[in-house]
Parts: sequence; structure tokens; C-alpha cells
Amino acid sequence: MTDENLQDVAARWDGNADQWTHDVRNGYDIYRELFTFPAFVDFLPPLAGLDVIDFGCGEGTNTRRFAEMGARMTGIDVSERMIGHALQAEKKHSLGILYKVASYSADTGFAEASFDAVISTMALMDGPDFEAAMRETFRLLRPGGFLAFSILHPCFITPGLGWQRNEAGLATALCVSRYFDRTTFTEEWRFGSRPAGEIVEPFAVPRFPRTLADYLNGIVAAGFRIGKIGEPQPGPQACQADARFARWRDLAAFLLLVMAERP
Repeated sequence: MTDENLQDVAARWDGNADQWTHDVRNGYDIYRELFTFPAFVDFLPPLAGLDVIDFGCGEGTNTRRFAEMGARMTGIDVSERMIGHALQAEKKHSLGILYKVASYSADTGFAEASFDAVISTMALMDGPDFEAAMRETFRLLRPGGFLAFSILHPCFITPGLGWQRNEAGLATALCVSRYFDRTTFTEEWRFGSRPAGEIVEPFAVPRFPRTLADYLNGIVAAGFRIGKIGEPQPGPQACQADARFARWRDLAAFLLLVMAERP
């Protein structure tokens, strides 16, 4: 990882931060609300009473939810503006969360063995050095502590993907390509559930494609013992709320969940 990589990621998310915070807190991230976050919570062991750090916490919505589950939360993010929004929410309604501007792919500044758990929701695929993130995770965890994270499924969300559709326009298959292409790129998109007619600038999200082996080997190389893998499907509530979820229920996996333990 170079400083330029990290600075570019920070700059991109600083630029996204205000609109992102507005959209997330108004419920426009329907994938988070109806699928990715509930699936992650179902995957987790109980957090109550644990010292937990959230890698890539963003504006803090998920961090606050973990605190409400009884965890003693710390959140870090490389974006100063994202952390600013998180601090504002903490000031308005304190849950005892400590926030810090820091990269999860470098020395975060916390002492060794400071935490019982490191968690990350849909963030580790957006950093330039996964192996370094795993080494820092291992350093921060107490023996017996665990890592749990969610990412876009690397086998299906590849740099070259597209839906195959029938004559009625319904998706019948997901076509993937360039699985081994690890070229960094910036993806531009908006939340699809935003109100119709509102014009906003798209988010600019740096992407760092990796294979499944890149992720799993990075975890093992850091010293972890992988304990559980999840590939959840959207449930009935999500599919009824938005027909797009049926594609990920029936045709391909959108989400990969991983849990590992520090021996």
C-alpha cells in the first residue's frame, strides 16, 4: 500500500461523506436495511459486554447499532468527514462510542490486545491493502478474540459482470468475467432507492478487486483460524420490498461473510 493509495481513498470518501450520510440516515440504502446488515447480525455471536472495534465505520450508523446491542464500541475510518458525521451523532445521542480517523490497513494507534472483536461491514473490499488490515486486526485482538466481516462476494461481484435477461426483461443469469483482474478502479453509483426526480452527484467509490483466495489466504497468513463462512440469501421481506433482491436469492451470491478467531 502506498500513501497515495490511502490518500486517494480518504479523499474519495471525504467527497462522498455528506450525501452518503444524508442518504443512509434517510433509509435510502435499502440493501443495508433489508439484507446486508440483518444478515451480518444473524451471523454474529452476542456482542454484549465486549470491547469491539468497527473497521471502516463510515458515518457510524452500523457502529451505533452494535453499541445498542451492548458492545463497547470504537469506530475508525480513513475519512475525516465521515468521522465528523459520526461524532455529531454521538454528541446528539451518546452511546459511549469512541471514534478516530485512522486506516484499518496501518497502525491504528491502539495498544496490542485491546479488543475482544474486530468487525467490519461492507468496507474491507474498499481498502488497498487487505493483508495489512488482517495483520492489524490480529495485533488488536486478545487471544480468543474474533474477526467478523462482510464484503461483496468476490466470485460474483467482479470487474466485469452483467445480467442475462429474457424477452420480458427479467434476469435469468448473472454473467461474470475478469475474476482475476485486480486492477484498481473507481465505481460511480447512487442508491437506487432515492426518491425519483432528485438529482445528486454519484458516489465515487474506489474498488480493489480480489479473488476468494486472496481474502482467505490473507486471513490465514495473519495467523487466524477461520471458523465460519456465510453466503446468505435475501429473505421474503427484502424480496417483497424490492424485486431486485430476487436475483440475489435465486441466481448468485451478493454477500460473503467471514468469521475467524485469534488462537
